[in-house]
Amino acid sequence: MSGYEKPSRGWGYCAPSPVLLLSLLTAAPLGLLGEETRQVSLKVISNWPDFSQNLLHIRAVGTNSTLHYVWSSLGPPAVLLVATNTPNSTLHVNWSLLLSSDPDGGLTVLPDKSIQFSSALVFTRLFEFDSTNMSDAASRPPGKSYSPYSLANFSWNNITDSLDPATLSATFRGHPIRDHTGAFANGSLAFRVQAFSTSGRPAQPPRLLHSADTCQLEVALVGVSPRGNRSLFGLEVATLGQGPGCPSVQEQHSIDDEYAPAVFQLAQLLWGSLPSGFMQWRPVAFSQKEGSRESAMPCQSSPLYPTLAYLLPQSPVVRAFFKTQNNFCAFNLTFGASTGPGYWDQHYLSWSMLLGVGTPPVDALSPLVLGIMAVALGAPALVLLAGGLFLLLGHKRHSEYQSIN
Repeated sequence: MSGYEKPSRGWGYCAPSPVLLLSLLTAAPLGLLGEETRQVSLKVISNWPDFSQNLLHIRAVGTNSTLHYVWSSLGPPAVLLVATNTPNSTLHVNWSLLLSSDPDGGLTVLPDKSIQFSSALVFTRLFEFDSTNMSDAASRPPGKSYSPYSLANFSWNNITDSLDPATLSATFRGHPIRDHTGAFANGSLAFRVQAFSTSGRPAQPPRLLHSADTCQLEVALVGVSPRGNRSLFGLEVATLGQGPGCPSVQEQHSIDDEYAPAVFQLAQLLWGSLPSGFMQWRPVAFSQKEGSRESAMPCQSSPLYPTLAYLLPQSPVVRAFFKTQNNFCAFNLTFGASTGPGYWDQHYLSWSMLLGVGTPPVDALSPLVLGIMAVALGAPALVLLAGGLFLLLGHKRHSEYQSIN
């Protein structure tokens, strides 16, 4: 059985700065230029009559391009990102092939010549460490390792039940198929996906700046019984490189922390020279749903390292689209430290990231910081000006004095 989606048309216009526009025009195909607005649709593609097997297709259409995000819980959670230089590209799913032992070609985006960029992320394992008696927060591993949870062996909800067209969001919620310890009896691991039709910033920390060319993922571990008194959790993430090497990871620094208090860094994974695909996140997680400064925990990432495909849990959608391509790289994210806020506070952990194509969103200085800088730099200037006027007027008054002799 096959799935097919008819194209829909949208509109948008490009508005980068003049300097940025020049660099993009010389470095990027027209289809990868950023769009200020996109027409976004979310659709669940199910394997009728087994509706438990489904994919979430996010289609973001601009003036001259389309972004396809295909989120899947077949095997380990994964997302396929495909950017095309036409507003008419479509996704095709052949369920018979996709669920077979050889899924090559079971998922395609047509026309294939319109594809400008494609890659994938696969969330393969959930790690747990006991950080008791660990004083070095940067140690690797950050404590005694428990057996990891393979996310390929999780059972996930029907994504249709959580689809919310109003917020352009949906949530995959899962637990181990065989939970021998009962750790997930009252808890779950959730992947909340949200798309955007324009630029903005969510109300919930870390308030990553998004654009119409991005999609946000929030990972939340809630109510799961830890196996240690001070357990730290981590996530293994695998991706496909665009060549023989691994994607690069950059860290940006800022003097502004208004949107993420006490966090001055922004990390981003780049699949190629800009503009290309990117993954962006702040190195912070939260131990409470409100995401306050008091519940902020460090998020540490390991360097990317090449790995063989057979060492990773296999994602059918990734294999179906990329076929024999197997230049995988992986890295680990660890949330929290042995001291300070932790999962043990409320049995809650959340972390967010952006996935997109083009130039990653860049935070400008907030009005509050600009105001502080204006006061800080303007006050000395006013003092100098006042002092100069005082000396000038005083000198003038002295020169007008006439001797009585």
